[in-house]
Amino acid sequence: MVFSGVAIMRMNMQFLAYTKKIKEGKKMKETINFSRFCDRFASMGRENQFSYEGKKALFGYLEEMEEATGEEQELDVIALCCEYTEYKNVEEFQNDYGEEYENIQDIGCETMVIMIDGESFIIQNF
Repeated sequence: MVFSGVAIMRMNMQFLAYTKKIKEGKKMKETINFSRFCDRFASMGRENQFSYEGKKALFGYLEEMEEATGEEQELDVIALCCEYTEYKNVEEFQNDYGEEYENIQDIGCETMVIMIDGESFIIQNF
């Protein structure tokens, strides 16, 4: 295959632009499914931070946020573990935040609540 001088120049310019992006710290995007989401928690030693059902609810919430805002989310397991906490019930939540929160609705007036089932939920810490 023979390339003209112009074609070679274009290829060199594309390569230089690509190399510049690498040097600037550009990252490659990876779309993940729920299984990979769980794997990332395990690889960070955080597999027990949320229950399986809790991870499902959190994953669903993050997907909904992407769709609603049109902005892609970057998966940062440590940040998620710091920002969200799972509770089995309101009583467990009250141990951390006090008994003035009598039910899920009271909690929802203060922060984001992601329901897992009829009793369990995840909150955005406040």
